[in-house]
Amino acid sequence: MNLKGKQIYLRSLEPTDIDTLYKWENDSENWLISNTQTPFSKFVLEQYLASSHEDIYTVKQLRLLICNNDNQSIGTIDLFDFDPNNLRVGIGILIAEKTERKKAYASEAIQLLIDYCFKVLNLKQLYCNITTDNENSILLFQKNGFQITGIKKQWIRDGKNFKDELILQLIK
Repeated sequence: MNLKGKQIYLRSLEPTDIDTLYKWENDSENWLISNTQTPFSKFVLEQYLASSHEDIYTVKQLRLLICNNDNQSIGTIDLFDFDPNNLRVGIGILIAEKTERKKAYASEAIQLLIDYCFKVLNLKQLYCNITTDNENSILLFQKNGFQITGIKKQWIRDGKNFKDELILQLIK
């Protein structure tokens, strides 16, 4: 299956991506949405990259790099908590390069991954978790067919405050 759209393509991680991942994973602005609490070392990321070739059925996750047509890495899109028995998987996305946001890359990446999940993995549903104050992400996923199906009250701690988190699903 071709994971290429009009403006972007999705590709597997390579060992040469270590510096890019190190920069993105250690940007504390992204930590709340990724549920990260501490910085990642290059050693840990190198170990992750070394196992990133493993099958989604084995490791229950898949991370792909989002690249624009100039071959610039601009973000990641992830499948997580893969459940082949119940035919579902979580999806997360980050356009890490701030200058590349609001160019419809995220929407195109989500559509490519939806096609992959439904046509190749033969899944029944995708879901994502988004805090209620992340209006851009909520709209992004709704634009791509996801529906709000639930809310987890005071689910995410942000400093001394708690945020509600929405559950959005796309069912085939």
